[in-house]
Amino acid sequence: MPLTILHTLAAFCCCTALITRPSGSWDQDAYGAIALMSFLALAFSALGLLVTVAPPTVRRAMGPWWLAPPLVISAVAAIRWALLGSALTAHA
Repeated sequence: MPLTILHTLAAFCCCTALITRPSGSWDQDAYGAIALMSFLALAFSALGLLVTVAPPTVRRAMGPWWLAPPLVISAVAAIRWALLGSALTAHA
């Protein structure tokens, strides 16, 4: 149950980062929100990955597919955050 909550929170933050669109190059609030949501998605995913991998009993009881959600969400959030940086330098 806690792992599902962590994955849900990470997915919500990642989706929020993906759907947030700045109104223009001057919209620093939107850029800040995207960066924050990407960071939170990475943090929740890292915590979910830690919960899945760290205790040996959890790792044995659950299949390896439980590693997929945090890895996919982390990749998407990291790409969104990286693209945000390139968007900021392009508008400067």
